[in-house]
Amino acid sequence: MYDRAGCIWCARWDRDIGRTYGSTPQGRFAPLRRVDIRDQRRSGVDLDEPIIYTPTFVVSDEGVEIGRITGYQGADMFWGLLEDVLRQRPRRAD
Repeated sequence: MYDRAGCIWCARWDRDIGRTYGSTPQGRFAPLRRVDIRDQRRSGVDLDEPIIYTPTFVVSDEGVEIGRITGYQGADMFWGLLEDVLRQRPRRAD
């Protein structure tokens, strides 16, 4: 999660989802790591494009972005968009 101090939408995400995210199946599969938007170059993720808005949620695999959610428009929309992003993850042969 790329965020910044004073971001009201980040605070709303925290209030609506942040407290329980880590205990959900999605949160266990894609753990949340917060990155200040000013530190995106040092985040360790090869971003498709720079992050402009907060919050922006980037799902990565081995340091490569595979999808993102820009902004927060409520819990129902977030969970639906996250499911869409998680479906995009690469499949690996075992």
